[in-house]
This record gives sequence, structure tokens and C-alpha cells, in this order.
Amino acid sequence: MAVTKLFGASVKRRDDPQLVTGRATYTDDVRLVGAAHAVIVRSPHAHARIVRVDTARARAHPGVLAVYTGADLAGKLGAVPCAWLIPNADLKVPTRPVLAIDRVRYVGEGVAVVVAEDRYAARDAAALVDVTYEPLPAVVDQEQAARPGAVQLHDDIPRNVAFTWKVAGGDVEAAFRQAEVVVRQRMVNHRLIPNAVETRAVAAHANPATGEVTVWVTSQNPHIHRLVISGILGWPEHKVRVIAPEVGGGFGSKIHVYPEDALIPYLARVLGRPVKWTEDRRENYVATIHGRDHITELEIAAKKDGTLLALRGTTWANMGAYLSTGAPGIPTILHGLMLSGCYTLGALDYTVHGVLTNTTPVDAYRGAGRPEATYLVERAVDLVARAVGLDPAEVRRRNFIPKERFPYTVVTGITYDSGDYHATLDRALQLVDYEGFRRQQVEARRQGRYLGVGLSTYVEICGLGPSAVAGAVGFQGGLYGSAVVRVAPTGKVMVFIGESPHGQGEETTFAQVTADRLGVPLDDVEVIHGDTALTPMGWGTYGSRTTAVGTGAIVRACDRIIEKGRKIAAHLLEAAEDDIVFQDGRFFVRGAPDRVKTIQDVALAATLAWNLPAGVEPGMEASAFYDPPNFTYPFGAHVCTVEVDPDTGEVRLLRYVAVDDCGNVINPLIVDGQVHGGITQGIAQALYEAAAYDATGQLLTASLVDYAVPKAFQVPRFETDRTVTPSPHQPLGIKGVGETGTIAATAAVANAVIDALAPLGVVHLDMPFTPRRLWKVIQEKKGGTR
Repeated sequence: MAVTKLFGASVKRRDDPQLVTGRATYTDDVRLVGAAHAVIVRSPHAHARIVRVDTARARAHPGVLAVYTGADLAGKLGAVPCAWLIPNADLKVPTRPVLAIDRVRYVGEGVAVVVAEDRYAARDAAALVDVTYEPLPAVVDQEQAARPGAVQLHDDIPRNVAFTWKVAGGDVEAAFRQAEVVVRQRMVNHRLIPNAVETRAVAAHANPATGEVTVWVTSQNPHIHRLVISGILGWPEHKVRVIAPEVGGGFGSKIHVYPEDALIPYLARVLGRPVKWTEDRRENYVATIHGRDHITELEIAAKKDGTLLALRGTTWANMGAYLSTGAPGIPTILHGLMLSGCYTLGALDYTVHGVLTNTTPVDAYRGAGRPEATYLVERAVDLVARAVGLDPAEVRRRNFIPKERFPYTVVTGITYDSGDYHATLDRALQLVDYEGFRRQQVEARRQGRYLGVGLSTYVEICGLGPSAVAGAVGFQGGLYGSAVVRVAPTGKVMVFIGESPHGQGEETTFAQVTADRLGVPLDDVEVIHGDTALTPMGWGTYGSRTTAVGTGAIVRACDRIIEKGRKIAAHLLEAAEDDIVFQDGRFFVRGAPDRVKTIQDVALAATLAWNLPAGVEPGMEASAFYDPPNFTYPFGAHVCTVEVDPDTGEVRLLRYVAVDDCGNVINPLIVDGQVHGGITQGIAQALYEAAAYDATGQLLTASLVDYAVPKAFQVPRFETDRTVTPSPHQPLGIKGVGETGTIAATAAVANAVIDALAPLGVVHLDMPFTPRRLWKVIQEKKGGTR
């Protein structure tokens, strides 16, 4: 297993200087000569029949080049597809046109597009598109939408249930019969809205001579965008070039292919000039996917000694008005399969109903199903601990999968690769001085103060692959990684990678891995990504897969470079190939280190090809694909301490300790940054953020004023630490870390707040724990006014 001097070093992110000095190029920065601008006319209604669309005044507006309605485009562009067709779930995928044709189903759905000489003319003209709607009743709650007689969104999907998915293992009925304690709880995991700094944008240029269309798009996966765009438009894939320049955050929201991603290149071709569209912040709230939104009825069977026996439950997942690109896989594969958590749970029976409502479509948002699973499991463990009168830490210890039993197949059927859950919990409790805080809590309660401590011991499925599993679970793509490594005659190294980092720092970590493997200076390595014309096929950046899968391909390509270099060095040194040793960028004869050729010498020789051994092709380049044999399973223990003000309901975060285990660490600085960001998002869900609709389907939190994204002063100083349990199958022993903080933090904070209010008899509360919500609960429990 390769661990060298650059591997494990806290190298500063090489991509930051241009990002923090404003020199980076984002999609909206792309300047195309003669570019026109598009504006989407969006529905103000959550549900309405489109009676008439009058575009005459808009077409007549100065500067307007074209106006198209959904009817104008019918038959010219295909439907926007759902790309995760989960099997055995009676899946029904509603048809999603690029622009609505006869009915709108959520506020923000596109109805028409205006293209004008500039953005201002397009905006003014868009306001002149006269759409006559016949409003229809709307439904925004998934439980209500699934009831008989509910408002029907799509005629061919009865009761709005798009799928029903089940996972089961063990003898659940027997476990519940044996149970000494059964805890039942209804839990709501509310809807969130991604808030990337850069909103979505698309720019397209069509070359009539070659038939090629170049598309710049805010994407986490340019190759998938190319695949899906070419499918919607019916154009040959090789005629569509997708470039994702700098991407200002995604958190999952830029995985998916949206109507605009195909519409803008179509307009560029039919109008014969470049077209650009950039989403404004208001559009971002209503037209870009949302996340989470589960309602779950959960039952947990246990013994009085805290042993967990079984879990069963039903989740109603709000999918929004349509099934977005990967939406069906989020509450099922990435959620349901993780409901064993870190524990030796013997039986499970769980059902997920995916329900369509008159809301913005929901899809992957940082963590994507796993924060929801961790929240359920970790709340369940605390509920059991409360019911049997044991400390939550002790219940966890008694049910952890022992480290000796890895690899371990859990009751849902997946196999965790490695783990040592006791070690992370012990370390986290030590760092936070758990026993000391419990004593402090007792004293505080005597004083009428509400202190709480919350634990979250999570395990995550990430490093998404292998491709065979992707196919088995209905994902319409592969999940391998790919890389081309090229050593130039001067010894400089170029890495062309299929994955597409967008702010996570992987340009740096990929360079570290390559420099280590080839023994070249870090600054001599250039990482190229985000352009389908330059890079090999990639399946995107999500599910903490980019490093875990991408480095597998890089390592293989580097090893092929070294293998070829060894042949050439042996020839140049007039030695047997088996006698050539490669170390730190040097090929030398075993036992004679002064007989040496550097990798730069060999690269020059390979490029000139004047004197190569027989059968060796010129050039110093290698291509490799890596299809992992399993997912990777990072884990950890997060501990949060809080104080709840009984007079205001405000939650004060006292300490936040995170001990994560993501296997071997390439760059601790970047890992810490990922953990910090993730924890912040997890805290945000627990305390601040929530998307809210009124009964008519109007989004009430459609601006940064109304949607409570936390500020820096609202999060504590994070105390992070690590244990290291390498993945046994990943070539470098790494796992993944991008989502761990988000997965763990929400449950930790929730458990802490509820623990703080335990003296009042509070057993469970739904998030977010806003001051108003907590103040009302406190007043109610105290018998005061609400």
C-alpha cells in the first residue's frame, strides 16, 4: 500500500489562488462573440392548466430574436429523462417536457423561453409573454398526495405514487415478538434547498460547418451531461462537447440534467448564434432541485439491556412534481440500504413510497439519502437508550459491529469493507470529556439550565462503484474511473481525469498521488478535467467517489508508465529488465545505484524513439480504467454539546468534536476542510434551514432572506481528529470524506437538543430547532402559554 512523503502531507490547495482572487472562469464568465441571452418564463402556479400562451408582444419587443413555448418545441426535443430506474419498485416515470405544454405542476416550471440580444431585453420581453392559466388544486404534502381522492398530478400515475420500494432481511416478526422494549416514533426529515455560491448557467455555441455544439455548463459530471443532452436532442454524442469550467459549488444540485441544459444548445443551433442563460437566485430556489423531505413511521425492537433486535418502518418520500435524474435512487438505494448503521441489527423490514407533489423536484443533496438514514438510526438508538435507561454511548457500544468481523454483511445485504467503530467513539468521548460533561449537566439542571450532549456514530456508503452494482440497482450508467497519464519529454506530467472536481481540492490530491507514484516534483504535475473533448469518460463527482475511484485509475495508469519505463531503462542501461528498480523517479540497476536513468531521461527517450527496445511503442503515456470491487465505508463519531435558553428557545452550540475515519488520508488539510463544510451543513439542517410551502404550493422560503443559511458566527470552532482504518480493496487504502460531516452532524445536534430538554419530558422533536419552536415546547411542557 503506497504511503509516501507527499501522500499524507498538508499541501495547500493549488486551485485556491485563482478562486480567491477572482481570476477563475465560471460559466457566466464565458464570453462568446455575438452571444444572445435567454430567459425562462416560469409558472407562478403550483398546479394549473395552460389555456393559452400569447407571445406576440414579447416577439415584438426590441432586441428579441425568438420566443418558444412548450408546444413550439414538442417533437423537437425529447423529454428530460430520469436516469435511476430502480428495479422491483413498480416505478412509474412521469414525462417531463423541456417546457410545460398543457399543464404546469410546480411553481417555477418553465413555460416559455425568450431569446434576445441582451439579458435586459430578454427579461423585459419575458414579462410580456401572456400566459392564461386555469389554476388547479395543489398538493404539497406527500402523505396527503398518496391518499385516495388526492389531487392527481399525472394521469398515468395513480395516487401520485411513483414507486414503492422494499428492503428486508432477517425475521422481523420473530424479533418483535422477542422484544422487551418496542419504541415507535414518527420522524420528519424536512426539505432543504442547496445554496451554491454560483447558480446554474449554460452557454452554447454551434459550429454549422462541423455540426459540433460546445456547451459550457455548471456541472458535476460533464460526460453524463453530454450523454443525456445528446439523448434529449437526438444528436450524435461526439458532436456535443461539454465543458464545465470552474463550478462554484454543487452539493449535489449540479449532478442532474435540467431542461435548460438541453434547451440552450438547441437554441444555439436553430438560431445560428451562441446563446447563454444564467439562473438568478430566485430561479435557483424554485427551479434547481431540493433535497431530503421524508416522513417516516419507525419501530425499533430491543432488549432491556439495550440490544437492538430489529427495525421496521415506512417512509413517504416527497419527490416533487417529476422524477429528477437520480431521484428514485436517493431514498432507496442510498438510504434504505444504510439503515443498519454501525450496528449488528438482526432484522429489518422497510418500505419507501416515492410520492409526486406540486413542489420542486427533489434529488441528491450533499449526503443524498445517507444523512436521512443516519438521522433515523441515531435518533432510534437514543430513543432506545431513553426507554431502557442506559446511556446512549453504552447502547452504541453494545451494538457496534466488532472490528474483528469485517468485512461485514449487514442485514440489508451490503458488505462494509472495514471499520473500528469503538475506536472512533472512544476517542470522541475522550476529547469532549463526556463523563465530565455529564457531571456538569447534572449540576446545570439543578440550576434550571438545559445542557445537552448528542452522539452520532455513523457509517457511510461512498466511493460509488462498482459498475455491475450500478446496473443491478437500475442506475443508467457505469461507475468506474478513468485517467490518462502523459509524461512530456521534459518530464512534466499531465493527468487527464474523467472525474470533474468542482471546489473540493482534488486537483491537488490527484497531483499528490501522481507525483508520489512517479517520483516527480508536485509542481510538475498538471491535472486536466471538466472537458469531454480532452478527458476520458467519467461518471461524475458525487457520493464521495472522485478520490476513491479516480485515484484507482491514476495509480493504474502511473504503474503502466513505470512498467514501460522499466523496459526502456533496461535497454538504455544494457541490463535485464528484472534487474531494474524504480524508486523516487529513478530507474537503476539493482545493486548498482550509480547506473541510473531518471524518469525524465526515459520520457525523453520514449518521445524521441531513436533507441527503443524491440516491441516498445514510442511515447510515455498510459490510459487506465478502475472499476472498484466494492463501495467504501467511512465512519466516525461526532459529539455535540449544547445549551438551550429556556427564555428564548435559542440553541447555543458549546462544543463540536468530530472523529472521522476515511481510511488513509492523502491531504489532511483538505480532509479537514471537507469535514468542516459538511458539519456546517448538518448543523444548518438541525437548527436553521428549512424549505416551506404554503398549501397552494407557493414556496415561502424563496430567497436568502427567508431561507436561513447559517452565518460564520453561528457555528462553533470544530475539534476534529481521525482514526485510520484503510479500505482493504482501494489501491491506496482511502475511502471518502466529502459527505461525512453532513451525514453525522444533523443527528448529533438533534440528539443534543433533545437531551437538553429531556428534564421537561421531551422525547423527540422534529427539526429545525428554531428558537420559536423550542420556546413553544418549553412553555408547553412547563404549563405556560404558547
